[in-house]
Amino acid sequence: MRARRVGRAASVGPARTLLSPTTARGVAVEAAWITAHVAMYPLGVVEEQLRLQQERHSIEGLPPAQRGLLVGDVEAAGTPIVLVHGIFDNRSIFTLLRRGLHRRGFGSTYALNYSALTEDIRTVAARLGTLIEQVCGETGHERVHVIGHSLGGLIGRYLVQRLGGDERVHTLVTLGSPHQGTLPAHIVPLEIARQMRIDGDLVAELAEPAPGCRTRFVAFWSDIDQLVIPQSHARVEHPDLRARNVLVRGVGHLSLPVDGRVVREIATTLALLDEPPSPM
Repeated sequence: MRARRVGRAASVGPARTLLSPTTARGVAVEAAWITAHVAMYPLGVVEEQLRLQQERHSIEGLPPAQRGLLVGDVEAAGTPIVLVHGIFDNRSIFTLLRRGLHRRGFGSTYALNYSALTEDIRTVAARLGTLIEQVCGETGHERVHVIGHSLGGLIGRYLVQRLGGDERVHTLVTLGSPHQGTLPAHIVPLEIARQMRIDGDLVAELAEPAPGCRTRFVAFWSDIDQLVIPQSHARVEHPDLRARNVLVRGVGHLSLPVDGRVVREIATTLALLDEPPSPM
C-alpha cells in the first residue's frame, strides 16, 4: 500500500496539530461549509430521476483542462462517476465536487440517495449495485468510478469487496470513511451506525480476505476529522486491496468533498485509467 500527503509534509504531534494555523483555517472552513450545506440540503432530498441524464461537452469553447482530458483520453472523460453520501446527508453534499469534476472534463455523474433511518450498509450496497447496472446500461460503459463520502465509502467498499461489485467499479474513492470503524458510532442508536463500530461485525467482515478484488482504492483522510476517531481509521489497510491513502491536513469531515486539493487529486487519479490487476 502507498501513502501520500496533500499539504504540509512535516510530522506534528496531536497538541501542535490542534493549535496550528492550518487547523484553525480548517475549522473556519468547516463552519462556513456547514452553513452553506444546510441551505442546499433541501435541494438534495428529492431522488434523481430514474432515467439518468448525462452532461455532455463539446471540445469547442472548453477550458484547457477539460479540452486536454477529452482529447487525451475520451474513455477517462466519459467513464461515469457515481456519488454516495454519508449518514444523515444527501446528494447535495457533492454540489461543489460535481461542479469541479465537470470543469475538469468529467461529464457524467450520478448520485444515490438513501435513508440511514430505514436502511443498513448491506442493503444500500445492493441498491448501489443496481444503480451502477442502470448507469452502465444507459451509457454503454462497462465500468464506473464511485466516490463515497463518510459512510458512503463503506457502502461502496462493501459492494466491491463482498457483492462482486469490483466487476463494475474501476476506482473507489473514499472521503473520510471509517474503514476500521469509528468511536462516535458507539453513541448513535441506529443499526447503520452500529455497523460502523470498531468492534462491529461489518468492519470485521471487510477485514476478511478479498483475493482478486479488481477495484482500485483511493482513501482520503484528515488529521482533524471530528467524526472518524481515530482519524487513521479512514485509511484502507488490507493486504488484498490495491489501495493508496492520501492524508489531507487541516480539513474537517464535511469539508473533504469541497476541499480544492481533494478535488484536484480526485480528478488527476480518475484521468488515469490504468488496467486493473488480473484476478488471482
